[in-house]
Amino acid sequence: MHLTLGKTHLKALLGATLLTCAFGAAAFSEGTDYVVLEKPIPNAQKTLIKVFSYDCPFCYKYDKAVTGPVSEKVKDVVRFEPYHLDTKGVYGPQGSEILAVLLNKDRAAGVSIFDDASQFKKAKFAYYAAYHDKKERWKDGKDPAAFTQTGLDAAGLSHADLEEGLKDPAVQKTLGEWKASAYDVAKIQGVPAYVVNGKYLIMTKSIKSVDSMADLVKELAAK
Repeated sequence: MHLTLGKTHLKALLGATLLTCAFGAAAFSEGTDYVVLEKPIPNAQKTLIKVFSYDCPFCYKYDKAVTGPVSEKVKDVVRFEPYHLDTKGVYGPQGSEILAVLLNKDRAAGVSIFDDASQFKKAKFAYYAAYHDKKERWKDGKDPAAFTQTGLDAAGLSHADLEEGLKDPAVQKTLGEWKASAYDVAKIQGVPAYVVNGKYLIMTKSIKSVDSMADLVKELAAK
């Protein structure tokens, strides 16, 4: 199954982020701007969840230009939560493990994952850059240690730190939440996939700008 958004739409969206709000208040509708998930993500009230994969080129591009600005605009109404998809990419499971450990380290330290000091952000963008910019493939599944090392080096973490982190119940809880819901969401329209309140999946093809996406998130969060 193809789980990646189209290049044409992404270019249009990124171009639209440079525009001012010339269209006035948007009218959003179910089926066009969002769909209601048949299987909601549990315990996700007042959240904006992004399902993503390290090997998804549009996840990378959205994270560079869209995710942060939108999250900043809606931070008063929803909490941003990343969900890594372990079924996409040959190192999907390893990616989920290291990112879950780093996410929880950031949380424990009170560091935003959008902050440059975030270990999660450092590792995530190291994987994005290695895979998409440098075309690194870590021997196509034959060298998981090298894949893991890429993230560890970026975050300043040791293998011992990773192994210890994986024993943390909070990390296992995060991994369980990702595994329980990420694929079910991703298979609907691909990744990246943005979900509000665990129930409303934003139709990314209908997003016109960062501002309009933020307005939609706010509207859905209030439902």
